[in-house]
Amino acid sequence: MPSVLPSVLFVCVHNAGRSQMAAAWLAHLGGDRVEVRSAGSLPAGQVNPAAVEAMREVGIDIAAARPKILTTEAVEASDVVITMGCGDVCPVFPGKRYEDWQLDDPAGQGVEAVRAIRDEIRARVEELLAGLPPA
Repeated sequence: MPSVLPSVLFVCVHNAGRSQMAAAWLAHLGGDRVEVRSAGSLPAGQVNPAAVEAMREVGIDIAAARPKILTTEAVEASDVVITMGCGDVCPVFPGKRYEDWQLDDPAGQGVEAVRAIRDEIRARVEELLAGLPPA
């Protein structure tokens, strides 16, 4: 049976920074009101340590998160698909809401730079959450 919760999929190339932080913010702020997924077109071996540290600073632990490969099934199962620099690799299905968030890539950056990305993602997630339909 399909989920009655609105569902959001965050996609970036490595699923190691931006999409992981966005998914963590949405899960944290949305609680049980939303189903959250994240994936990458070319997943990294681990989540970016600077992203882990930046999120830890705001009380959200993503240390156990693991990058996942983007699948057609994940896109089909989502109501909203947010891409973050992954180009045209994300399959497009009618009836889905798609957004492309232009965000700096935290790969190779220190925690100081990642903090600004984290905070921008939080603001965008808050706006997204406010516009989601109720469960």
